[in-house]
Amino acid sequence: MRTTFAGKTAVITAAANGIGRASALALAARGADVIATDIDGDGVAALADEQAGITAQRLDVMDSNAIDELVQNNPRIDILVNCAGWVHDGSILDCDEEAWDRSFALNAKAMYRITKAVLPGMLETGTGAIVNIASIVSSEKGAPRRFAYGASKAAIIGMTKSIAADFVQDGIRCNAICPGTVQSPSLEDRLRATGDFDKALAAFQQRQPMGRLGTPEEIAEMVCYLASDMAGFTTGQAFAVDGGWSI
Repeated sequence: MRTTFAGKTAVITAAANGIGRASALALAARGADVIATDIDGDGVAALADEQAGITAQRLDVMDSNAIDELVQNNPRIDILVNCAGWVHDGSILDCDEEAWDRSFALNAKAMYRITKAVLPGMLETGTGAIVNIASIVSSEKGAPRRFAYGASKAAIIGMTKSIAADFVQDGIRCNAICPGTVQSPSLEDRLRATGDFDKALAAFQQRQPMGRLGTPEEIAEMVCYLASDMAGFTTGQAFAVDGGWSI
C-alpha cells in the first residue's frame, strides 16, 4: 500500500535540485502540501509549476530571520526534510578555517536553526517527522579529501540522535539518511572542476560496489518512508542508502 500524506504540510530545504527536488516531487505526488525552499528561487518556482501541491519559497538557510519568517507564515509543519549542504574537497591540510566554518554553517548550523524553529509547532500538535540528509561519509565512513564535509555530516547524525532522544515521548520522530554518491547538478559541477569529467565520473562509479551512482529518486523513496506513519516506530536512526559502499 502506497503511503499518502493528505492533509500534511512538508517543508523541504534545497529543493531546486537533486535529493531535495526529488523529495518534493515524491511527497507532493503522495498528497502532501509541499513548501519547496531553496536559495535558487527560480529553481523552486519551476518545480512548483511542474507539480501540483508544491508551493515555492526562496529561502537562504543561513539567514535565521528568513527561517523565522517562513515558520511564522506556516505554523503547521508536519514534515521537515533538511537537504541543504555543501561539499568541501580536501584533507585537513587543505582545509582553512573559512572552509571549515562554511561546512559547519551550511551543513550543520543551518539545520540546527530551521529544526529549532519548526519544533515548537510540532510539539504543539503532538506530531512531527524530521528527516535529515547526512552522508555515508560521516561518522559512518571516511573518504579521501572529505575532511570538513565528513566532520559536518557526522554532526548531523549526532543532532539527529539527540533530537530523537529528547522528543521521543512527544510524538516527534527524527531520522537521518546517509546516501552514497548520488547524481546531482552539484556533483556534475565537481566532476567538471577536476578537468576530466569522464575520468572523475568513472572513479566515483568504481568506488560503489553496485558499479553505479544512486539517483535522487531512490533517496526520495526513503524520505517518504521515514516521513510516513509506516515508520512510526522508527526514530534516532541513520540509514545507509549507499549502493553497498559501507559494506
